[in-house]
Amino acid sequence: MPFKLPELGPYDVRVRMKAVGICGSDVHYLRVILLFIVHSHARTKRGVKSASRANIRWILIELQEMRIAHFVVKEPMVIGHECAGVIEEVGSGVKQLAVGDRVALEPGVSCWRCRHCKGGRYNLCDDMKFFATPPVHGSLANQIVHPGDLCFKLPDNVSLEEGAMCEPLSVGVHACRRADVGPEKRVLIMGAGPIGLVTMLAARAFGAPRIVIVDVDEHRLSVAKSLGADAGVKVSTRAEDMAEEIEKIQAAMGAEIDVSLDCAGFSKTMSTALEATRAGGKVCLVGMGHNEMTVPLTSAAIREVDVVGIFRYKDTWPLCIEFLRSGKIDVKPLITHRFGFSQKDVEEAFEVSARGRDAIKVMFNL
Repeated sequence: MPFKLPELGPYDVRVRMKAVGICGSDVHYLRVILLFIVHSHARTKRGVKSASRANIRWILIELQEMRIAHFVVKEPMVIGHECAGVIEEVGSGVKQLAVGDRVALEPGVSCWRCRHCKGGRYNLCDDMKFFATPPVHGSLANQIVHPGDLCFKLPDNVSLEEGAMCEPLSVGVHACRRADVGPEKRVLIMGAGPIGLVTMLAARAFGAPRIVIVDVDEHRLSVAKSLGADAGVKVSTRAEDMAEEIEKIQAAMGAEIDVSLDCAGFSKTMSTALEATRAGGKVCLVGMGHNEMTVPLTSAAIREVDVVGIFRYKDTWPLCIEFLRSGKIDVKPLITHRFGFSQKDVEEAFEVSARGRDAIKVMFNL
């Protein structure tokens, strides 16, 4: 599909993309885009003849259900939002960056006029234009145009791949800030997927003295422990196992759980977090597994467990880059697969990412 690069404004920069990571939302949206294209084809006269009514009904059901929160794909779009590159052109008003600078890009452009933006919580902007979130095109392209103040120069010892990892790492940093993670807070993390792992790394960088991570997959738990988790607890997907699993989790912590970060976002994971956290503790919902949940809020309320959520991040790139520069966080082990930018590479990369298994972060090198 044609992709026209926007004109360069006075405060914009043109960036040659060099590293773009695949997020779970990219895999999700790609599937929806492909279904959208098939559905559009099926609606043509020739398409209707070649597609069975059963297939068309299946496609329509998938299109209705495949969404992330209230973000719905209505037409094909460029995906990708974890990215870094090299500046090729700067607008006349850009003073802090120059051609040749290596930069990590914050993918959301807020309006700076609404009450959220004016109040400093620009991540909640009602008019946010975010890479690869319908209907905004993403960054898996040779070049993009982006506001200069959302491009952050990388130190010499931080690679472009690490720069692209600032985006998922920002989720973990924002979650730790919202949950007040610090040197006196013992932390439970539900989910050892990519976001769970970067959240674990962020929690350690914020000073958490002990971190227990929970997942259904033994391999992911072993990766988490190799990256610094103090303990891992394997659980099932069955709700009836929850009481016994909470006992195991609390035993693995060896003390009260001060903060729980649910990086999966399912009814069971959130219920486990609420029940396992000490009275007066805090639970932060990070993942978006379920749009609706049934959770024991009354039990949490009478123990004054605070529940907070996050939506993306704000003001995180400078700290993420400093964590990477100083070596306080090492994201390199999370990048498990690398691909080029040919048609074959793109198809294979998304297949690898969708399968999961030993893939944590799949990265394009453009």
